[in-house]
Amino acid sequence: MAGRLIVFEGTDGSGKSTQFALARQALEREGREFRTFTYPQYQEESSALVRMYLGGQFGTHPSDVNAYAASTFFAVDRYAGYKRFWGSYYEQGGLMMLDRYTTSNAVHQSSKLAPPEREAFFRWLADFEYGALGLPRPDLVLWLDMPTQLAVNNLRRRERVTHTIGDIHEVDAAYLSACRDAAAQAADFFGWRRVACTDGGGALRTQEDIHKEILSYI
Repeated sequence: MAGRLIVFEGTDGSGKSTQFALARQALEREGREFRTFTYPQYQEESSALVRMYLGGQFGTHPSDVNAYAASTFFAVDRYAGYKRFWGSYYEQGGLMMLDRYTTSNAVHQSSKLAPPEREAFFRWLADFEYGALGLPRPDLVLWLDMPTQLAVNNLRRRERVTHTIGDIHEVDAAYLSACRDAAAQAADFFGWRRVACTDGGGALRTQEDIHKEILSYI
């Protein structure tokens, strides 16, 4: 009996990891039985090509690796995580909550394509990851829609605080803007739940306000 699969998705700097943590804490307080998992698995061997790609070893710009090739790097890491760590629990009826999943290829890699080419990529991606690889389809995808400039501000702030430099995705504002456009197209195609990170006037919503909306969907 398959379980339930909830995915948190968003561009870099969208506050996704924060909302993922808040949702986990809320379910724990309620005494719910569930597990969480985060992709990519940077500490595992299965992410070797992901780390090489994000570290700029195949080119210093995201477009230096085409959407289909880069997608395979991340898909292999997801397959390894599913087979080794959470697949059995899910297949026995467990509730899984994931920070990134197959959805990230739909956002980040389709952004390298022209908008008219993206739907063909979405269909290929679904056939590859859900069909050929046998990864389960999500029951709910929560897409945190953060305006690009606000996301960039968050990323630069994080770099100052942690004294780090972002990967080739995080340092490219034009790429992040294309990712947001691609995410909107993917959300329509796959039927994701859009969670706006700003209010009707363009002001940033509070973390608690966003959290309450997310919990209502979960």
